[in-house]
Amino acid sequence: MGTPEFAVAVLERLVGDGHQLVAVFTQPDKPSGRGNKLQAPPVKITAKKLGIAVYQPARIKTNEEVRLAFESIRPDACIVAAYGKILPAWLLLIPRLGCINVHSSLLPKYRGAAPINWAIANGETLTGVTIMQMDAGMDTGPILASKAVDIGPDETAVELSERLSSLGAGLLSETLVRVERGEIQPVAQDDSQASYAPMLQREDGLIDWSMPAKNISDRVRGFQPWPGSYTMFRGGRLIIWRARPVSIDSSLALGAAKRGQGGASAIEPGMISGFDKTGMVIWCGGNSLLRVDEVQVEGKRRVSARDFANGARLGAGWSIMGDEGAQS
Repeated sequence: MGTPEFAVAVLERLVGDGHQLVAVFTQPDKPSGRGNKLQAPPVKITAKKLGIAVYQPARIKTNEEVRLAFESIRPDACIVAAYGKILPAWLLLIPRLGCINVHSSLLPKYRGAAPINWAIANGETLTGVTIMQMDAGMDTGPILASKAVDIGPDETAVELSERLSSLGAGLLSETLVRVERGEIQPVAQDDSQASYAPMLQREDGLIDWSMPAKNISDRVRGFQPWPGSYTMFRGGRLIIWRARPVSIDSSLALGAAKRGQGGASAIEPGMISGFDKTGMVIWCGGNSLLRVDEVQVEGKRRVSARDFANGARLGAGWSIMGDEGAQS
């Protein structure tokens, strides 16, 4: 049971290890793109190529067809990886070895729907994957195995997801054999150490320029590919794709601040400090500085921050929100 690209490596590894997959459950096709054409989940595409039966129920808890399917299949184990739905108690009891989840965090930290995104957005430097025996709670079941990895200083959620997907598939491969042999004693989670990673909302991506530059940079990396980190610019969204904090003693930043270009009398969060050939530096909370390298006006292509600023006729001392009033 899985839906996004993260779960594909798990599915492929199960098949590669010689397990007999009798069914794949995934989310329904969803409209995508400008034409709102129905797009199949990555797991469905892979399952079809592998010749495995695919089920896409919109609901599971009260779906009698799903219940009948599981009761007729009676699988030895149900492997879950980023499925996107909470499993009902009756389903957890059907597989002989239970339902086993591949979760992309070091539980009990970051239980919930978006552990990779929130780990990066919150500035974590360490994460990993956990193989967990599922129970009726939200990622609360006992731990079968886990493995930690460092988060790169410039790593995005997309890049980290690829690494954790491969890591999780390998760890599951090792763990599943040991579970079947009865060699693993599950370890209960310490609920007092739990934290929650809720499903991302569009508004999570709105940048608060009063936050320190490091925090904003982490959110830029963590909220990719959706909802993206964005600021409102002249009535639309300006998405920040690449950014990093810079030291306040950089010549680029000090040069603009000392000259007071644009007549700025005070530094304010969101104010542009200066430019170089490809990027621009913006003042953030606590008098910290964020260098922005790549942006995208909603509906247009991604460009260097300097090209965007030139096209928008922005200058040092102006607000990144496009508000000329920042010069006053």
